[in-house]
Amino acid sequence: MRTKLLNLILYSNLWIALGAVGLTWQTQVILLGEWEWFSPITGLAFCATLFIYAAHRIVGLDKVEAFTDKGRYKVISTYKSHIQIYAGLAVLGGAYCFFQLTWNTQFALIIPAVLSLGYVVPFLAQKKRLRDLDHIKIFLVALVWAWVTVLLPLIESGYNDYLAIALIFMERFCFIFAITLPFDIRDLEVDGHTGVRTIPSQIGVANARQLAYFLLFFSAVLAFTHYGPSMLEIRFALLLSLLAAAYLVYLAKPSQSDFFYTGLLDGTMILQPLLVLLASLQAG
Repeated sequence: MRTKLLNLILYSNLWIALGAVGLTWQTQVILLGEWEWFSPITGLAFCATLFIYAAHRIVGLDKVEAFTDKGRYKVISTYKSHIQIYAGLAVLGGAYCFFQLTWNTQFALIIPAVLSLGYVVPFLAQKKRLRDLDHIKIFLVALVWAWVTVLLPLIESGYNDYLAIALIFMERFCFIFAITLPFDIRDLEVDGHTGVRTIPSQIGVANARQLAYFLLFFSAVLAFTHYGPSMLEIRFALLLSLLAAAYLVYLAKPSQSDFFYTGLLDGTMILQPLLVLLASLQAG
């Protein structure tokens, strides 16, 4: 029963979608000083993430037929129809939220929408997706996540301190990049089977970990650079979340269960905003 509940939360993509909502809240708290439990921008972040990850899982099954009787691929294959239903509901919810946004935000959605669909849909020669191109997938993931959870809520609010936006965008990009690297470590066998060269496959697992540590450190430096002394609690919360992420990177290896990756590593995108929200309440 417990395993089925975990599978529902993780493989329905509810968990990762909650991470998108949390990181959107985090941006609002840090730069706007306020946040709402629900707004069109957080609703869109939730629904868009739910849809894209559901579509990615469904389309991806055709690319890994040799692995569909193993691990997460077996679970996804078993619950494929459920995931399709969640994706359909997410489209409806996302469409409603989209039309509640300002024109500026709708226009700014074009780039992440195109990149996300290109990541999922095999539109290139030999039925390749953007994620099937060598080395590019992790950059796309970090870019789209930073765009959706940093730029979109700030554009929607009319915030225009461009230096602050650039710094928090870089901070978020580095954080997402760092926690995504272990997934490429996990997928070494699958990516090797599909012929995709990734950073860990080119520089080795140990060096990929070192790169993740550096990016998490740089993310901390950026946070301490542009968050003033009045935000001491928030800086401490961010540092705590980055240390937790670094420890999980240290534990990452191909033999770890998918609950470790999809549950704990993806869970750092929930842990960080949760700590930041608690810190902001403490400071306020």
